Amino acid sequence: MGLTKEEIKEFALSAGLDLIGVANIERFENAPKDMHPATIFPEARSVIVVGKRILRGGWRGIEEGTYWPSYTYFDYHGLLNTVFIPYPLYELACFIEDHGWEAVPYYPGVPENKSVGGPLRKDGIPPDVNLAIRIAGIAAGLGEIGWSKVFLTKKFGPRQRLHAIITDMPIEPDPLVEPGSICKRDMACVAGCPGAIPHIKENRSIKIQIEDKIYEWGDIDLGKCTLVYHGGDPRVSPFIHKDIPGFNFDVTEQEMNEETAYKFCWTLSTAKWRVTREFPSGYVIEGHALLQKWGEAGSYGVCASRGCMRSCFDYLEKAGIIEQTFESGRFIRRPRWLLPSKVEKKR
Repeated sequence: MGLTKEEIKEFALSAGLDLIGVANIERFENAPKDMHPATIFPEARSVIVVGKRILRGGWRGIEEGTYWPSYTYFDYHGLLNTVFIPYPLYELACFIEDHGWEAVPYYPGVPENKSVGGPLRKDGIPPDVNLAIRIAGIAAGLGEIGWSKVFLTKKFGPRQRLHAIITDMPIEPDPLVEPGSICKRDMACVAGCPGAIPHIKENRSIKIQIEDKIYEWGDIDLGKCTLVYHGGDPRVSPFIHKDIPGFNFDVTEQEMNEETAYKFCWTLSTAKWRVTREFPSGYVIEGHALLQKWGEAGSYGVCASRGCMRSCFDYLEKAGIIEQTFESGRFIRRPRWLLPSKVEKKR
């Protein structure tokens, strides 16, 4: 008897994954070639998308303004994305190959820049193929992309990371989630974000079609998003206020693109200057640098998705839209903190 979808799902959940859905290759017909799973594996018949939760408690210290490492180390790009998901994903790929089907494990890392080289095969495309993992999640029936461009599921809301397996095994696809069944366009994400998410009234959105369904989300200002998230915004970083007295930087007035914002943030946050009595570590912004290096997380989150995830799941839980609930009630329980854009000079 051949391998069944039910056996694949049972194995995935028993291995420690929280979510699994299946898309057939036909659901990617509108994808550009450099984002198409068949460009990676031309004989692909199915894409299996898996997910594992982000712990609600991973954000607690940042929400309270007291403790930052948990989110970066466990839940953002640290162990969750590099160990906790890849290990059971690899075991699932082995399970599929043990039954005679080829399985390509896909790590959803986004390259910082595109290759300048050409295609390696005639009539091919350059080796820069990367699936849009959130769109793959939609195609696999796991959820939808919310207004803030964050992937939402009925079980956890925005609290998960996704990986995938591309396989030549033909598998019956899961039903698509109905657009708007999770994201209610309440704009809690806009209210909580320090300036990167447009309000629905601005009519700035992106739309895609999969089968007969249209999915839509806000056209995020990725430059501002990167500045806020990766440590360029004094309003969400006490570490800037500690280490760069006199800094005055209003993110809402910036017009950087995403790549420029990355260059600015990563240079500012991880560079060394010199060791002094006042700054004995030698880092320009010590807190950001240690977040990025601690536990070899590889990346770091400073704002920790204040609006797009924290405000979002707080609303979805309160509204009873997502399945996982907590005995303690709402996540946001106290007045939220936000620092000034201008850092006071030390006296």
